[in-house]
Amino acid sequence: MAADGAPVKPAFKRILLKLSGEALMGDDAYGINRPTIERIVAEIAEVAALGVEIGVVIGGGNIFRGVAPGAAGMDRATADYMGMLATVMNALALQDAMRRVGLSSRVQSALTIEQVAEPYIRGKAIRYLEEGKIVIFAAGTGNPFFTTDTAAALRGMEMNVDIVLKATKVDGVYTADPKRDPAATRYRTVSFDEAIGRDLKVMDATAFTLCRDQKLPIGVFSIFKDGALRRVVLGEDEGTRVHA
Repeated sequence: MAADGAPVKPAFKRILLKLSGEALMGDDAYGINRPTIERIVAEIAEVAALGVEIGVVIGGGNIFRGVAPGAAGMDRATADYMGMLATVMNALALQDAMRRVGLSSRVQSALTIEQVAEPYIRGKAIRYLEEGKIVIFAAGTGNPFFTTDTAAALRGMEMNVDIVLKATKVDGVYTADPKRDPAATRYRTVSFDEAIGRDLKVMDATAFTLCRDQKLPIGVFSIFKDGALRRVVLGEDEGTRVHA
């Protein structure tokens, strides 16, 4: 409810949240930090309580990434498959944390691991969203050489979401690196063409191109800023929105 007692109306009915594996580490050097994942789930629960349908694509960089130094010398496809398995582990951890706070969720994996996760089936995933369940998409696209950013763009389009929300360590897209340039300013909104022209790093090139071609907006915000996800979903001035 708003301060005046009126019901709060979200700006989006269905969203796709892209979470990096690194976001789950907190201040740890590796793995999953329990207080951090619980805080992220609490943020997601706030948005679910608004009636918003939520899909989540999770990365695996806190455990293994195909392009990380630890994969040096390995066959790239093999390393990427290992990274996909890391995302499945994160998805299960996220589902467990959601269960503990009463959120109903389903894990769908692009790799077939039926003992621990459902295979990705588009129609089933859409039905789960319509039922109010949170769908966690694991294993990226199921193909090597593609990032989980690309998986987020792809699943976002397949689920007919209103926006893809990329959770990062920075609270939006800036004119320059805010850590290096104190004069850097945050874009509230920016067009796809402007982002390309100014060489702004929003998502990887494949994911960005998919969203641009399908006119699917991208929201960039900080998952480490309390309440930021809710404010983005309510359409408030939080983060940066990239639009057609």
